Amino acid sequence: MRITAPMRILFVTSTRIGDAVLSSGLVQHLIRTHPEARLTIACGPVAAPLFEAVPGLDRVIVLAKRPWAGHWLGLWAATVTTFWDLIVDLRGSVATMVLPRRRRLAYYTDRAPVHRLIALSKVLDLAEPAPPALWTGPAHDAEAARLTDGTGPVLALGPTANWPCKEWPVARFVELAARLTGDDGPLPGARVMVLGAPSERETARPLIDALAPDRVIEVFDNVPLLTAYACLKRADLYIGNDSGLMHMAAAAGVPTLGLFGPTQDRHYAPFGPLCAVVRTPETYEELMGRTDALAGRTCLMGSLTVDAVDRAARGLLARAREAA
Repeated sequence: MRITAPMRILFVTSTRIGDAVLSSGLVQHLIRTHPEARLTIACGPVAAPLFEAVPGLDRVIVLAKRPWAGHWLGLWAATVTTFWDLIVDLRGSVATMVLPRRRRLAYYTDRAPVHRLIALSKVLDLAEPAPPALWTGPAHDAEAARLTDGTGPVLALGPTANWPCKEWPVARFVELAARLTGDDGPLPGARVMVLGAPSERETARPLIDALAPDRVIEVFDNVPLLTAYACLKRADLYIGNDSGLMHMAAAAGVPTLGLFGPTQDRHYAPFGPLCAVVRTPETYEELMGRTDALAGRTCLMGSLTVDAVDRAARGLLARAREAA
């Protein structure tokens, strides 16, 4: 009886959470088309927890940035002793060019005016874009159930981002939450889930403090990324700045409204059938041409009104309910 070794796939993806989430649909496609395969995933330290529960996972290689691009040498050293049936390198690195393999597919950043997920899907020559998909384990789901325990609808808000310029003012999130969860809102009496990185809680504090304690669900300190994702799956609507959390919400299948200004929604809008974008009246180019944008600390989202976001949120919820 002949024993056939499982297919070995090396998947190299992003450092940033948002880009890593967008690439996750390619991982799902590989699993579906090669269910017997064993996967090794290489990515940055912040994004690495996203892939802990991938089916068929052998290991996650964390690419912590080193001087003189030493992280790529580390990747080569960690993978050169394996013969790879397929390498998918979304970083287009030289390291994977010199690994023993049967086939290598690579993505190289270009300036094509298309969504990043569409561009990534072309690496695998897919006829249709591969929507993002993440996997959770029992521990993530159990902790999410504990954190969100309660009844009634849940409005999820992501008031922070990794760049202050693209953060919609927190005071407007406060007003928006009051409108959407009020007696005449589309989510009357809803609890409000507020999410962000542990270091971002102080930014979100005015929103948290404005909510009744029995109506707020905090997802910040010591909450793993996949637990946050499992929490998002329990929400009825997500509204947030352009961030990794926004892409996680879209991957969770939650109606997701992304708020955009000094970043390009044509490249990074949340992707999915129940996703939408509302942006500032100014274009990306107009905002980034402002002299105060160069400092990188000035909010460039001030022209986006609560009325505009409220209107977009209600429209998205109505569309989601029609599709249900």
